[in-house]
Amino acid sequence: MLNVKRLSIDEARILIEGSIVASREINIPMCIAVVDESGYLIAFERMDGGKISSVSIAIDKAFTAAAARNGTHVYNQLCVPGQPTFGIHITNGGHFSVIGGGLPVKVSGEIVGGVGISAGTAVQDVAVGEQALKYFYEKTGYAP
Repeated sequence: MLNVKRLSIDEARILIEGSIVASREINIPMCIAVVDESGYLIAFERMDGGKISSVSIAIDKAFTAAAARNGTHVYNQLCVPGQPTFGIHITNGGHFSVIGGGLPVKVSGEIVGGVGISAGTAVQDVAVGEQALKYFYEKTGYAP
């Protein structure tokens, strides 16, 4: 029997809240997705002014971060011709994202979900995701 740790809706909302705070600091309205440990959507928010094209991108980033257990920026660097993961971006029905902005959510070393941020540059999306995680750990008291 497996015991699976998973983000609750309330915890997902904390990640969204942290993302919104960070997004407002840089004045970029983001699309924010939070998924469970298997990559299934728990919560989503498109801030006023968030790009419509970023809706599915944020969801795919969150899926990739949770399911692949890595930040999406890691695959961006490895998904080029000649690298071992070249072509991974066309797997999972095209939902595997190699664009920075998807980060796994860990609690006590275990992946419990993922957060995906989209609407800024990849660097801005990663920064907002990192701030969301920091906010999450501060608010919940969990250790990564």
